Amino acid sequence: MDAQLDEKALESTLAESLDDLTPDTKTVSEDEFAEVVGGALEAVGGTLLFKMRVENGTEGEHVAAACIGDAGNRQFLLLTLPTSGGALKVETAARSANPVAGIAAAYAGLMDAFKTAA
Repeated sequence: MDAQLDEKALESTLAESLDDLTPDTKTVSEDEFAEVVGGALEAVGGTLLFKMRVENGTEGEHVAAACIGDAGNRQFLLLTLPTSGGALKVETAARSANPVAGIAAAYAGLMDAFKTAA
């Protein structure tokens, strides 16, 4: 099966589950973002790795990294939402141009190492 098709299907499935979860407010708080991301990940059995707020000039966005699956079957996701509101964007880290996407796999590897060491 083509990995790129799998990524598109995953992104599409998540996007469909997010329609009812996106906040209607003008400014999105970290708590609202966490609620939206939590609902999205629950719908697909994903695990939150980390979330942060990133300022890009005058525009800010909430960013979360997550994973689905485990060990060799793990896929990394990036979920972004402008702080000014709008639609939650979900993409696989492999297809994302966002610089935070590259951190997801490294962070997961670090957490794996900590679990092994503990």
